[in-house]
Amino acid sequence: MYNMPARPTPRIRAVPAVTRAIAVLRLLSRNRAPLGLKAIAEALDLVPSTALHILRALAAEQLVRVDAVSKQYSLGVGMLPLARAVLENSDFPNLVRPKLEELSRRYGVTAIGVELPDLDHMVVVALARSQAPVHLHVDVGSRFPALISATGRCLAAFSEQPWNEIEKRFRRLAWHNAPGYDTWRKEVDTARRQGFSIDRGNYIAGVTIVAVPVLDGRGRITHTLAAVGLGNQLDRATSLKLARDMKGVAEEVTAQTVPRS
Repeated sequence: MYNMPARPTPRIRAVPAVTRAIAVLRLLSRNRAPLGLKAIAEALDLVPSTALHILRALAAEQLVRVDAVSKQYSLGVGMLPLARAVLENSDFPNLVRPKLEELSRRYGVTAIGVELPDLDHMVVVALARSQAPVHLHVDVGSRFPALISATGRCLAAFSEQPWNEIEKRFRRLAWHNAPGYDTWRKEVDTARRQGFSIDRGNYIAGVTIVAVPVLDGRGRITHTLAAVGLGNQLDRATSLKLARDMKGVAEEVTAQTVPRS
């Protein structure tokens, strides 16, 4: 009952130069402080001369900035128009942002719109912050393991990916208080029946996360809406009410994004 028919995956030939360049950009995006050539090469297991060639090519396109004095590297201004184009040309962030702001205002939570490109990562594409001191560092563009927390249960419940691939990734996750595998599968079943999932302190101690799936016209998950609050703020009754409101928002977004036949 857990396995959906898997589609054949097209074979993609690796392009090492592209893969390494992307790895450099992602490394720099995760570090607030600039990094030197040696640190970059060691972090990515690259020969320093190879790392230097990649950095020079990225700097020529203004995707990376190098400080002339310290010789340290950070992301460059050339990233900004690319990121802006992604957000401006995507229906989901534009549709969901005002709805997240309303949820955040009404419930005092940090409300998040997440894209799920694959089983490996979820990407934050829209965000409305609360003033509550929730200990979750998140920004638009932040990436997290796709199967973690409440969003992960929704992904497992509504994905067409084969269960053996889901299980393999689940067992690599790092939680504060990890659920057992059998328990987690039951929670995935519950998410499938109810159309939402609630994580109470499994991912982050003292933090409750509510997530609902956003589905396409075939019932496949493409995004989730998530709300993050302190455990004493989101008691059971409030969490369930929030989940119902979030489901309504998800249905509105689907209705506006799925083409009519």
